[in-house]
Amino acid sequence: MSDNQLVINWYPGHMAKAKRLLQEQIKRIDLILEVCDARLPYASRNPDLISLAGQKKHILLINKSDLADQSVNHEWLRYFRAHGTEAYLINSKLIRPKEITGLIESVAKNTVEKALQKGVRKTVRVMIAGIPNVGKSTLINHVYGRTITQTGDRPGVTKSNQWVKISPYLELLDTPGLLWPRLNDQTGARRLCYIGCIKDDILNLSDLTIHLLEDLCDLIPDKMIERFHIRDTSLKGIDLLDAVCIGRGWLLKGMQYDYDRCFRIVLDEFRAGKLGRISLERPAETTDGVKNND
Repeated sequence: MSDNQLVINWYPGHMAKAKRLLQEQIKRIDLILEVCDARLPYASRNPDLISLAGQKKHILLINKSDLADQSVNHEWLRYFRAHGTEAYLINSKLIRPKEITGLIESVAKNTVEKALQKGVRKTVRVMIAGIPNVGKSTLINHVYGRTITQTGDRPGVTKSNQWVKISPYLELLDTPGLLWPRLNDQTGARRLCYIGCIKDDILNLSDLTIHLLEDLCDLIPDKMIERFHIRDTSLKGIDLLDAVCIGRGWLLKGMQYDYDRCFRIVLDEFRAGKLGRISLERPAETTDGVKNND
């Protein structure tokens, strides 16, 4: 790995507000659908959300499963279910809305029936929660049938809570992406930057791109040779960056390397899945239990 240190402004001030908004709504909801990213299912879960949920019914949706290695996806399903978490693989852009509403109905069935016994037709309220840019708003829009919440392939698009009425007796709550105050696992933090959960404009894109290229050379060396036309996947740091610029022809006048173009395209191509289905972590690499956020 490169000697460059990636400095991350991990917990911007608006995250404290997002946490307060979430806490205010927890008492009003019947079910939490937590969304994480299939390329990074462990690191893209917020331990604060797990603790805030308390005794509320809680389901984990492992989104963007089409961008992650299929066999690793199923490893994660087995892992979460073995640890008592009800989890499902999804692609929020393609999943049938009835699959989500049917899942909600099955989980909320007992609550609805108890209310009916008291003569009340209950409206089931579901919170859609997770860290930034894992696809929460996209999922809600897909279930709703058209765009009702703002989306974007970047973190921080959703600024406040928004209730969306799906049917007379089902409402979904779109919430801002919530990070946690401190992260001791710097590898996990760096990988969250790779998948766009932290705003690029607060990061050192040179260091981020070098780290990503080095990791990809370890994970998919043959694909790196094919995509970036590099000859040596053991290169590190600026030498690797330069080789990628040469391989893809990202050069300015005077044979100067066009680093800005390199940073932008490498990150965009990885995030869009153009390098193939890549999982950045596996269950065997984690430690059991909740991440340490002290």
